[in-house]
Amino acid sequence: MSEGGNPSELPKGWVQVRLDEIAEVRLGRQRSPKNHSGTQMRPYLRAANVDWNGLKLDDVKEMNFTDDEVAVYGLKKGDILLSEASGSVSEVGKPAIWNDEIADCCFQNTLIRVRSYGVDPGYLLHFLRSEAIRGAFVKHSRGVGIHHLGAARLAAWQVPVPPLGEQRRIVVALDEQLSHLASGTETLRGALTKAGALRRKILASLTTPSSSGWTEHQLGDLATTVRNGMYVSRPGIEPDGVPILRIGAVRPLQLDLSDLRYSAVEVQRVAEDGYLLDQGDLLFTRYNGNPAYVGACAVVPEGTGALTYPDKLIRVQLRQDIADPEFVAMVCTGGPARRVIQAAVKTTAGQAGIAGKDLKKVPIWLPSLDEQRERARAYRDWEETISRLEAEISKGSPTQIGCGALSLPKPSLAVWSPRTLPMSLPRPSSTASARSERQPG
Repeated sequence: MSEGGNPSELPKGWVQVRLDEIAEVRLGRQRSPKNHSGTQMRPYLRAANVDWNGLKLDDVKEMNFTDDEVAVYGLKKGDILLSEASGSVSEVGKPAIWNDEIADCCFQNTLIRVRSYGVDPGYLLHFLRSEAIRGAFVKHSRGVGIHHLGAARLAAWQVPVPPLGEQRRIVVALDEQLSHLASGTETLRGALTKAGALRRKILASLTTPSSSGWTEHQLGDLATTVRNGMYVSRPGIEPDGVPILRIGAVRPLQLDLSDLRYSAVEVQRVAEDGYLLDQGDLLFTRYNGNPAYVGACAVVPEGTGALTYPDKLIRVQLRQDIADPEFVAMVCTGGPARRVIQAAVKTTAGQAGIAGKDLKKVPIWLPSLDEQRERARAYRDWEETISRLEAEISKGSPTQIGCGALSLPKPSLAVWSPRTLPMSLPRPSSTASARSERQPG
């Protein structure tokens, strides 16, 4: 196994060894129906409990482990657990360290345990995490669809090892830097939250009646048409007929035109049937598995060309002599109108939906047409500013916000170069080395 660095490039005082020379490498115990119950039920960890930010212990299962099995598969403080396999290449070999969070805990064969014979466990954790993040483990994994690292391959992994004192200094330095990164990430997440709150506040302010000149209507009174879209059994990927929006294309005040499908129906037929979209049409999500997206509203922009919409969306065409589409979409996205829409959502068989007749009853407060347009322009300006701010915040994030995996480069030997220290690395005895498990992956 060539990973882990070239021995000729190692700084003075460092050595390169197989992982199983400095740690026991063991695959966890396989699940079996006979162990789903018993007199010695104990908690155990599985791949779902290992996260880039540490262990997730809110959902720990139990399985029957005898005392003899606990001696083999029990966890001790400082043990490192790696994800043995994953369908995602970015998750193979993802490690976390065990700190005795749960008494009498074991581990299952979706994890590989690395138990150091003397190398600082924190040093091993940082090294193994670096290998996982840069994709080294997946390059040597096996399997189709599911990528298996395997205990035997991990046992043969080449590890650059500095003197013990240097290991500890590396751990302190990296922990400090990661702490700064985590703090920065939380700050950036907070900034994104505040940007979203600012957007909602501005939207509410611009759609709340502020003078006696506002009048109340129902959406149905402002509409010339309220209609579900056309049914297409299997929209195609290849261009054929009029492009059709996907169900998820409508999000609050946003219409995604980047991922269209094709209806296999010609323009003339779609137009004759009344399903061709026009600039200024409002589109509402009629059905979705997530109730929060039901009733989401967006405006069809200028320049879309021939375009139609599926039956899981509702089109509302407005009397544009009294109602500006952008402003009405704003009203339906924030404030009292949105709450009325949410209250009308009904759930059946796991799918949430709203009927066109309920949309027609949504109360809409309108100022003059000129003021509607002015408020819509003001919101566009604010939206552009907030979106630019969010993009800058996300671009400056030291981590992949939301997924938690640190985007760290491979720790280079130049970065980890040792100070002048005597070598003091405990070596395993021949008996201990024999305990390293060499199972096929």
